[in-house]
Formats: sequence, structure tokens, C-alpha cells
Amino acid sequence: MSQSYPPPQQPQQPQQPYGAPLPQYGAPTAAPASTGNPGLGILAGVVVMLVVAGIYGAILKATDGATIGYAALIIGALIGAAMGKVGGRSAALPVIAAILGLAGLYLGSIFGYALLISASPEGPHLSVVDVLFKNFDLVNTVWKKLLEPVDALFFVLAAAGGFSAAKKTAD
Repeated sequence: MSQSYPPPQQPQQPQQPYGAPLPQYGAPTAAPASTGNPGLGILAGVVVMLVVAGIYGAILKATDGATIGYAALIIGALIGAAMGKVGGRSAALPVIAAILGLAGLYLGSIFGYALLISASPEGPHLSVVDVLFKNFDLVNTVWKKLLEPVDALFFVLAAAGGFSAAKKTAD
């Protein structure tokens, strides 16, 4: 049965008093899965710490023991960047990067003073390995005697560089 006339118009809906309703969106998206491996990040940080400590020790020997503040910041930043890139997002990695930054600066200083002691004409004629492992107390005593108040700032810079770089480079 066909109708020869159109069906009656439906009455218009009245306007809503507060405008159109806001659209309802779906559930919030889940946080992205962790892409890094914190264990590998820590391993990368330790490897980079040893490498930059060796480089810093060579710089100390080349400058006859003169410390460089920017080097401390760079040590921490390189360690933190490696940990952040490899380890990804983890609440513990920036803290561990700060600790490794401190350790890297200390080990670099110890290695640099060991290089200076082994190369000294009036010092004991020992290799760097002998100075580091058989006479570590001598190297540590020299390091303690040569510490200045500004060295505390350098240690703070190394820790801050490690913390900041690990936090910023994490995926």
C-alpha cells in the first residue's frame, strides 16, 4: 500500500537550555609500554662511566692536575644520556645516573692522579697499574690533600648532569 501523500512532520525538538551536549569520547589511552630495559641501562651507564673516567684521568694528566668544571658536568651528562637512552623510563635510573656521575668523577680523578704519580720523576717509579692497585692509599691520600672547596661544586655538577640527562633522554 503506497501512500500518495507524505507522512506528517515530526514535531521539532525544543532547544536545550545549555546548548548542545558535549561529545563523549572513549576511554583514555593506556600509557605506552616501557621500551627500555633498566638493567641494560645501568650496564651502559657503568661502561660509559669507566670510559669517561679514563678520558678525564688523561685530561687531568695533560693539565698537570688542574680540574675543569665543565668536564664534571659532561661526565654526568654522558652517563645519564646513555642510561636514559638504553634504560628507558624508570624512576630509579636518574638517581642511579647521579650516583654513577659521582663515581665517574671520583674514579677519573683517582686515575688522573695515578697517571701523574707514575709519570713523576721524583715519585716512585711504578707503573700506573702498580700505583692504582698496590699503592691505592697513596693515590687516595694525594687526592684528599688536593681537594678544594670548589671540588664539591664539581661533584654536584656531575650528579646533576647525570640525573638531568637520564630524565630527559628517556623515551
